[in-house]
Amino acid sequence: MNDTIDITLNGERRAVARGATLLELLAALDLDPRAVVVEHNRAIVRRLALGDVRVAPGDAVELVHFVGGG
Repeated sequence: MNDTIDITLNGERRAVARGATLLELLAALDLDPRAVVVEHNRAIVRRLALGDVRVAPGDAVELVHFVGGG
């Protein structure tokens, strides 16, 4: 059995751990969930639900980072 699945992450195909939650995906990418907006299959996922949503083969995930400046 394969331990990874393919998803589309910000428009590019990427292999991720099978059964990973969106929160685990962010951790693997070393991203702070407080500084990222996550869209999963064209729906925004609230921060509190990131640990409940699991990615599946073929899913599309878009990540938007907040950048501070002045």
